[in-house]
Amino acid sequence: MTSHGIKDRVAIIGMGCTPFREHWEASGDDLMVDAVNDGLASAGVAKDDIDAWWLGTAQSGMSGVTLASPLKITGKPVTRVENYCATGSEALRQACYAVASGAYDMAAAVGMEKVKDSGYQGLNAFPIPNDGTQRTLTAAAMFSLVAPAYAERYGVEPEKLRRTLARIASKNHANGAKNPRAQFRREMDVDAICAMPAVAGMLSVFDCAGVADGAASAIVVRAEDAHRYTDKPIYVKALSFVAGDGSGLLDPEFDYTHFPECEWAAQDAYSQAGITDPRRELAMAEVHDCFTPTELVLMEDLGFSARGEAWKDCEDGVFDLGGELPVNTDGGLKSFGHPVGASGLRMLFECWLQLRREAPDDRQIETVERGLALSHNLGGYPGEMVSFVGIWGNEQG
Repeated sequence: MTSHGIKDRVAIIGMGCTPFREHWEASGDDLMVDAVNDGLASAGVAKDDIDAWWLGTAQSGMSGVTLASPLKITGKPVTRVENYCATGSEALRQACYAVASGAYDMAAAVGMEKVKDSGYQGLNAFPIPNDGTQRTLTAAAMFSLVAPAYAERYGVEPEKLRRTLARIASKNHANGAKNPRAQFRREMDVDAICAMPAVAGMLSVFDCAGVADGAASAIVVRAEDAHRYTDKPIYVKALSFVAGDGSGLLDPEFDYTHFPECEWAAQDAYSQAGITDPRRELAMAEVHDCFTPTELVLMEDLGFSARGEAWKDCEDGVFDLGGELPVNTDGGLKSFGHPVGASGLRMLFECWLQLRREAPDDRQIETVERGLALSHNLGGYPGEMVSFVGIWGNEQG
């Protein structure tokens, strides 16, 4: 990787996040306005103080007008971006780089997706398969291939792995039950999840993230200006993004137990932030648990577990709320659903709360003294993927 990073040059001074759920009563415009107003209030600034805006949305708008119109933004640059399921993180990455470059003093990133009553149920994914060289399976089917591949490669009994995957879902639902912004707020035990009908391979309904509407926002400034707005800024330590070339779908050596784009993005982010032992240096991680096998493999690709050992660490409670490295402390995609444009910023919002010690008492992590958090998005499918990794800290330097 050739990224030099912008460590400690940009700070987040305000954030907003709507509840994620089936917002039949609210439009995408309503969600954006609510998320932005909450972010502005959090930072103690006005809409006109923002010099430039970035909007992340995959299918809820086609230009910056999508945001400028409901917010009545006049005479300012508003850029719409999309990068699969890392769309919200991409909006933030662009805003941070713009401030770090000196082009703007203050920028805002907004992520939104409105899909539940938009004419589609779920995501209208592109490209549409045509010549047989691209995937022809559903997302659940594609990610379900990870589980038997992992079991075979590492010698794990399929039934044992099935329960480990259900434990990942159970952990995230237990965290989400404590979060008023989450869509699903009921705890689910392992036996109940295993007893549910299969939807793809060994995956049941509760091994899959739901579909939701939601929005989130972040306000960023140069690090040296942060304390003009808040006593508890969050500093950008690393921003890394990797786009794969899609060759995994054609590569007979690709075995579905490893997402190389995620590993590369993590390695680059750790290099930017100066992290050498992420499991012990990070206070927490928000990762892209679109399906339970995804979170399992990510524990290894992000360097939290050794190859073939993540299933044991999951069973041992390493990634539980009170574990050595809490993962998806807000409930993850499993509890929130996945409005594509908003998910990356929702993950950052949880890091914001935890690092500022503003999470509710029953969800506040004990490892916060480490002062560093990670958020991770992936987009696409095994073999054709993009990946974002961000590192955030509550102290500069």
